[in-house]
Amino acid sequence: MTVTLADVAARARVSPATVSRVLNGNYPVAESTRERVLRAVDELDYVLNGPASSLAAATSDLVGVLVNDIADPFFGIMASAAQSAIGESATGRGGGEKLAVVCNTGGSPERELTYLTLLQRQRAAAVILMGGSLEDPEHLAATAGKLTKLAEAGTRVVLCGRPPVSGDASAAALVFDNRTGARLLAEHLLGLGHRRIGYVAGPADRTTTRHRLEGHREALAAAGVAEGPTVHGPYDRASGHAATAELLARDPHLTAVVAANDTVALGVCAALRERGLSIPGDVSVAGFDDLPFSVDAVPALTTVRLPLHEAGARAGRLATGAEEPPAGGRETVPGELVIRGSTARPRG
Repeated sequence: MTVTLADVAARARVSPATVSRVLNGNYPVAESTRERVLRAVDELDYVLNGPASSLAAATSDLVGVLVNDIADPFFGIMASAAQSAIGESATGRGGGEKLAVVCNTGGSPERELTYLTLLQRQRAAAVILMGGSLEDPEHLAATAGKLTKLAEAGTRVVLCGRPPVSGDASAAALVFDNRTGARLLAEHLLGLGHRRIGYVAGPADRTTTRHRLEGHREALAAAGVAEGPTVHGPYDRASGHAATAELLARDPHLTAVVAANDTVALGVCAALRERGLSIPGDVSVAGFDDLPFSVDAVPALTTVRLPLHEAGARAGRLATGAEEPPAGGRETVPGELVIRGSTARPRG
């Protein structure tokens, strides 16, 4: 049975005119109303009209790039590289030229699903999802369903730095080996003689956070060293600054702090200096990602380098079909330990 505009309106509890405005984007609509309409469209699998239905497998020249925070260098580097690669893969309007649009979710699972719905309605040529995902079963199931629908309609799906969604084999995935990178970093500190190591983790409900923390704990367990205090927070400088006070309150004799990423590490360093502690003389500090500013920090930051630009560029080529997907649809991208001046042997 064909789903009509009136069916969508009834499901969303709005008028057919409101549904039309949302789908055509030609009239301002309250954000809550728009999301309700898009959810109804998705649940009913509504196609705009008869001719559009016959073209359900067709795609446009649009490529959507979904990121948590475009202001975060982690995402900015990958998105920029992907956009450049998408442009370089173009050979003119008739030969595959694509319009790359960066969609900033702000870390909101609802916003992520809304963008995927919009890209499905636009019959996007490709969708790239960047960074870790939210570890919520309901959201993961909804995302898997959405990606399956996109793939069935002819949209290429690429995951960059993100584990594949369980049960979804349609995406090409470049997965950062966060767990091994974190283990190498912890082993470096243990090798220097550190035994009291604090950890500033990212949000507890993110895959990236869990994998990095698991690698850290694996190294400590293998060395027979008790785990130090751990504090969770956002992947930003303020989180590192605030968490440092809590770590030191829980263990004033820490000799090293591992930060969830390099931006968090900057906050840790600032908080330590405010307390009159030197780096690495009193406390060693390490980050993750090797963002561009890491080498210019004082002292330069020990970290794990992820090939963000290279991964983003590959994601762009995968999205346009300029590069073949990895064998089995998934490739693990390793990190590299980079030792700089922010870590040293503990005093005494």
